[in-house]
Amino acid sequence: MADGYYSSKKTDDICEDVCGQGSRGVLSMSRIGCFLKGIDLRAFILLLVVIPTAGFGIYVHGQKISYFLRPLWDKPPKPFNEIIHYYNENVTMETLCKLHGWGIREYPRRVFDAVLFNNEVDMLSIRWNELYPYVTQFVLLESNSTFTGIPKPFFFGIHRDRFKFVEPRLTYGTIGGRFKKGENPFVEEAYQRVALDHLIRLAGIEEDDLLIMSDVDEVPSRHTIDLLRWCDDIPPILHLQLKNYLYSFEFKVDDNSWRASVHRYQPGKTRYAHFRQTDYLLSDAGWHCSFCFRYVDDFIFKMKAYSHTDRVRFSHFLNRQRIQDIICKGTDLFDMLPEEYTFRDIIGKMGPIPRSYSAVHLPSYLLENADKFKYLLPGNCRRESG
Repeated sequence: MADGYYSSKKTDDICEDVCGQGSRGVLSMSRIGCFLKGIDLRAFILLLVVIPTAGFGIYVHGQKISYFLRPLWDKPPKPFNEIIHYYNENVTMETLCKLHGWGIREYPRRVFDAVLFNNEVDMLSIRWNELYPYVTQFVLLESNSTFTGIPKPFFFGIHRDRFKFVEPRLTYGTIGGRFKKGENPFVEEAYQRVALDHLIRLAGIEEDDLLIMSDVDEVPSRHTIDLLRWCDDIPPILHLQLKNYLYSFEFKVDDNSWRASVHRYQPGKTRYAHFRQTDYLLSDAGWHCSFCFRYVDDFIFKMKAYSHTDRVRFSHFLNRQRIQDIICKGTDLFDMLPEEYTFRDIIGKMGPIPRSYSAVHLPSYLLENADKFKYLLPGNCRRESG
């Protein structure tokens, strides 16, 4: 009764007035009941399921999400000025130089091929045999450390007998690793490339000699190097467009490998690097065969050793059977989406790489020794376990 008004209507609102009524336990239970009454039970259960599931999905597939959305947060690099590449074995060098808009020299330039070596023994053999007729000096630097600071043997030193054919033209150097844990792998890589600069100078390079800068598995074609050593007025720096293969010459990804380059050496100015250094790109100039190893263990070693080790997000990525299955399917070792800049290109390259049944225009030494390098040819995806 208040102000002459009274209501006898019952209420089940436990939130209305619990203060001072009953024991402390009753009060606590009333407050909990009040809280629960204010929540939609279905929404609460949904949150309990959705939030952990979304968190787990981001943890597992966050990299894929980031790569798929790349067109929204990244821009493609400036297009290259692509130079048409003319070649036929029956056409004279003078004519080939003229077709490129270059003159012909009275004598060819000297050529230096310089590489950092990890464990790509077979690919080095294919590379050096491909380039042997036209290279003046082969320069190889090897460290007892991977870019990620993992100790390694001097693999080239172990297999040096395989390369006796280049011994008179070989400048070989070793460098000790710094083994700094937690350091960005690209710092160690840069440190080794600076050491390679020094080794190149020790090899006797001089002004206007040609210097090939590329990883071991980025192999310029023989006729490309012959063209560049004979032609006058070529650009001071020229990137090489290479056919891009994965695991073997059965899986051609695209024609977009460009990091290999050839330089007309300038003392005090030319520095060994593996990034874009010019806008000029000579088309169809060789092959890039990435992760092209004979042994499954070599795949595992490189996955842990090279600068992109952050791509090994889960331990099961290094499972031998998983790696073998991926090699035969032509899918991605790191379960990544294509590194492209448009949704069309990303979607177009998703899934397994289409198989190629062509072994035409491959390095001659590879075909001449097909039995030895059978695993690199179409139809031979099984790897040895050692």
